[in-house]
Amino acid sequence: MDRALVTGGAGFVGSHLCERLLEAGTEVVAADNFATAATVNVAHLLDRPGFRLLSRDVTGPMTAPGPFDVVFHLASAASPRDYLRLPLETLRAGSYGTERALDIAERDGARFVLASTSEVYGDPREHPQREEYWGHVNPIGPRSVYDEAKRYAEALTSAMRRERDVNTGIARIFNTYGPRMRPDDGRMIPTFIGQALAGAPLTVTGTGGQTRSLCYVDDTVRGLIALAASDVPGPVNLGNPHELTVLRIAEEILAVTGSASRIEYVDAAVDDPARRCPDISRARRELGWEPEIVLAEGLPRTVGA
Repeated sequence: MDRALVTGGAGFVGSHLCERLLEAGTEVVAADNFATAATVNVAHLLDRPGFRLLSRDVTGPMTAPGPFDVVFHLASAASPRDYLRLPLETLRAGSYGTERALDIAERDGARFVLASTSEVYGDPREHPQREEYWGHVNPIGPRSVYDEAKRYAEALTSAMRRERDVNTGIARIFNTYGPRMRPDDGRMIPTFIGQALAGAPLTVTGTGGQTRSLCYVDDTVRGLIALAASDVPGPVNLGNPHELTVLRIAEEILAVTGSASRIEYVDAAVDDPARRCPDISRARRELGWEPEIVLAEGLPRTVGA
């Protein structure tokens, strides 16, 4: 991969991906409209040879100076707070944005990697979730703007592979955490960390018995690059199969931060999945990938960032 385009390149996962690609000797063009991202995420890369940051909205006319060997499409609001604040923009990122990014990949004969999500499984009735599972999604609920945007993006990516022979791969990313998550983005890990450090109550939704599977961002990025370097079409689950309750995660953050904050229970979010855990057999078999960084290592890195 000599030259890569990363849409959403100034976002949380996108900035880590740009960093890893540059370390591997790949020239990187990052495109972002900064709706949910910040220049500070890539400030340390701006003077690096081979890195270029473009202010671009992938839902409009998308110009990017190619040619590229690989196009990573990560542009989208990803946290519930953001996609509920930007519902139409999120739908456009999954539809128009995916089409624009696919057009660039087709133009250059590049490998295309779609960053999809475990949210395509909705509130799953299969556990753990395999890629063959079609999901249990409320198509008109508030979360649908993100869930259905990604489901459509997968359908469009698959159609471009079948009809136009575009070299595509789909990654279904499960809960990812690490440095550069915005403290106010509404996701569980930065919210709990911020509350713990401030001495405020940790607000656990529902009973706290719902589960999540947390994957450190460096592992997620390794998976995306492994998918890009392969000819695997996917979808492929990228996540940590070690399942934890939300209450246990809150307790782990209290321990890491040394906080005396108490836990406070609040109402569950609408359509909040009760269980979330990936089957990563396909990633192990076809990409030789599995997560390496355990929570006991990843949480301190995140808190100290």
